[in-house]
Amino acid sequence: MRILRNLFLTLLCFVPMVVSAQGEVKWSHSVADKGNGSYTVQFKAQIANGWHIYVNDPAKAFNPTEITFESGEGVTAEGNLRALSKAKYAVDELLGMEIGEFEKEALFEQDFKVEGKGGEVKATISYQACNIGSCLSPTTEEVVVSLGESANAPQTEVKAVKDAAGSGSLWSLIIEAILWGFAALLTPCVFPMVPMTVSFFMKNSGSAARGRINASLYGLFIVALYTLPIAILIVITRVLGGDAVTADIFNWLATHWVPNILFFVVFMVFAASFFGAFEITLPSALVNKSDAQSDKGGIGGIFFMALTLVLVSFSCTGPIVGSVLIKSTSGEVWSPIITMLAFSTAFALPFTIFAFFPSMLKKLPKSGGWLNSVKVVLGFVEVALGFKFLSVADQVYHWNLLDREVYLAIWIVVFSLLGLYLLGKIKFAHDSELKHLSVGRLAMAIGVFTFVVYMIPGMWGAPLKALSGYLPPLSTQDFVVGQSSAPAATASSETSLENAKYSDFLHLPHGLKGFFDMKEAEAYAAKVGKPIFIDFTGHGCVNCREMEARVWSDPTVQQILRDEYVVVALYTDDKMQLPESDWVVTEGGKTLKSLGKVNANYALTRFGVNAQPYYVLQGKNGEVLGEPRGYDLSVEGFVNFLRKGVEEYKK
Repeated sequence: MRILRNLFLTLLCFVPMVVSAQGEVKWSHSVADKGNGSYTVQFKAQIANGWHIYVNDPAKAFNPTEITFESGEGVTAEGNLRALSKAKYAVDELLGMEIGEFEKEALFEQDFKVEGKGGEVKATISYQACNIGSCLSPTTEEVVVSLGESANAPQTEVKAVKDAAGSGSLWSLIIEAILWGFAALLTPCVFPMVPMTVSFFMKNSGSAARGRINASLYGLFIVALYTLPIAILIVITRVLGGDAVTADIFNWLATHWVPNILFFVVFMVFAASFFGAFEITLPSALVNKSDAQSDKGGIGGIFFMALTLVLVSFSCTGPIVGSVLIKSTSGEVWSPIITMLAFSTAFALPFTIFAFFPSMLKKLPKSGGWLNSVKVVLGFVEVALGFKFLSVADQVYHWNLLDREVYLAIWIVVFSLLGLYLLGKIKFAHDSELKHLSVGRLAMAIGVFTFVVYMIPGMWGAPLKALSGYLPPLSTQDFVVGQSSAPAATASSETSLENAKYSDFLHLPHGLKGFFDMKEAEAYAAKVGKPIFIDFTGHGCVNCREMEARVWSDPTVQQILRDEYVVVALYTDDKMQLPESDWVVTEGGKTLKSLGKVNANYALTRFGVNAQPYYVLQGKNGEVLGEPRGYDLSVEGFVNFLRKGVEEYKK
């Protein structure tokens, strides 16, 4: 039981809750005038009971508290940041290092020298709040501090930089992962093992109570085997390189042509295997060795029983796991851990439930031809999902091979064939004879053909909002019935918009006109006297396409964006190589040469985000007009967000 407890606590450490830390940690600041143009700014964190933040020493903290400064004209930072509060230090056995923590309160001071009448300095505060059992997602807050005569001016409100993926996005990923976990149970590799493994535990544990404990351990080990590898990868990359490195790895995995083409090929191969062309198995020596270890009994034997299940079921769960992981990589870097935890929990849950209530085993349907039918259905789904990877590479590298209508045509054909299979009109090598059509298969066939009918109008430009996250953008479609161009702007502004940088291969949705370069957008906004709507987006961003289809499509939203804002879309995953004059060198000395990397670096350094979508309203002199907005499908909320930005700009 001690091993079980330690493993559970380890899982909790690797899976932080993705919520805002603002409820647990509240920051404030004050300014002390020391005379002769010298000032001391104190930052105070009030920490809720039971919570802590880490010290500002990277050698003594996993996610250290950091406060960095960007001084305005005439303002110079003097000396280093000082921590005034006494920290609590203890050795963390899991991380193998001494960790320093602030509880209840943390005070920091920084000295500044001001020349002239006054100036401003922007402070960026980065920290992570944790309690005994969990950690909140790392949070960044920004505050503009006025010094000198400017000190009497209204202070800028501290704003937390939230997860750009949004809470709705995370929950949708979790729900999808859970559904895939239950679907994996119905595959021929896994389903027959449910009664076999449960019976094994009940017979070899000496008592029903002990059997339930062992089966619970078995389920926990399954969860750990699916979740811990991806968690360890993220932890290692964050320790060695920080959030930026971790984000770069997952960005590369989600958008680079090499992994996307590889995943496309793998999905097609797995689909062929599901259709019965061949059988994919791991090396028998590996499986047999794991199985032999399971015969030793005890907790070690239970672990190897779980490992054997994971290895044996690989041919069925491999592509499902790939779908779950890749779907989650376009958002917050912790999302892969959370979604894999959800998948593996759903996958392992029946083993524990049937162990607690073994009489339920009698109600399970017998293995048979229906399991092969499940496998074939999953094969069709794998074909459809596989083309998503090819589509991402096609959009990111502008190959123009898989336009929206081509993608839709493939899906229409694939799901039409699936409907015919469910009706028994198509058979594969390992299918049993279908003597009659069951009500269940008929219902599924009706659902599939309804889906096909829903997709058909998309061939002529129907928005298909339910699929917006999976389809290439509407701008890639050659023919759209009744498409009308946006209302013309003035002659001078239209010329500038039409000749916008990168507009030859990048486009805004719904016929909107705008920019794809921040400097160009800022210059144009100053010329026409409008605020800027910054859209941090990506070709492979599912949530971005969903926002554009469900929220941007609203006539009021389009009217405000078209008439009241200068729109700039900054693609963070575009692979176009920039001329040397546009390269950016980071503080670490790394040279960024592609459009996507430059935009991603701007989002991270300017606003502290590395996920999309993320919307920022910018006014004069780079002022942020209100709190930025992430993934949120509320049209009313988005309209209010835009209108408040206009009101702030006009003040």
